[in-house]
Amino acid sequence: MAVTGLVFTAFVVVHMIGNLKVFSGAEHFDGYAHWLRTLLEPLFPYQGVLWTLRVVLVVCLLAHVWCAAILVRRSRSAAGPHRRRTRPGTASFGARSMLVSGVILLLFVVFHILDMTTGTTPVASESFVPGSAFDNLVASFSRPWVAAFYSLTMLVLAVHIAHGVRTAAGDLGVSGVRSRAGFAVVGGIAAIAVLLGNATIPLAVQAGWLA
Repeated sequence: MAVTGLVFTAFVVVHMIGNLKVFSGAEHFDGYAHWLRTLLEPLFPYQGVLWTLRVVLVVCLLAHVWCAAILVRRSRSAAGPHRRRTRPGTASFGARSMLVSGVILLLFVVFHILDMTTGTTPVASESFVPGSAFDNLVASFSRPWVAAFYSLTMLVLAVHIAHGVRTAAGDLGVSGVRSRAGFAVVGGIAAIAVLLGNATIPLAVQAGWLA
């Protein structure tokens, strides 16, 4: 879980950086989307690298969910049928919300793919056009409920990343106080960057700055 979680954290940070190209305009953003499809041609076929990345992410997702299910089952088995509920103050909000936030993020991933990648209605905008990354993004976030859902999900993602990266240090055997603190700082910075970077996009569309 720690390894796949760190893979996802790295991915969402890089993905966020790419998403910010939307502020450069339609030509640059669509050019970036096209570059992803033609990356390392002709060594790789058209969309070869992109599909390789997708396969890796799907495998990581399945492994992450599987590990989460194992941990939940082990936790309940260890506690027994007469387990007492943990007092709210004994664990951080991030720790208590990891399962719920994980489910929310899993549902969001499905929604996001149907909305921005496959253009499947009624999730995607009716004006979805394959290959028109900028126009599809603007059309999607022009719907207030999608903009609100996306922004709130980024907040959930930030909490998940911050706690996940911090606990990954212990899961990977990092024992030094400074090293653990370093993981916590990196996780916090990544969480804030992803939240602010991604949430500004639907807000900009709603404000009319991207059209």
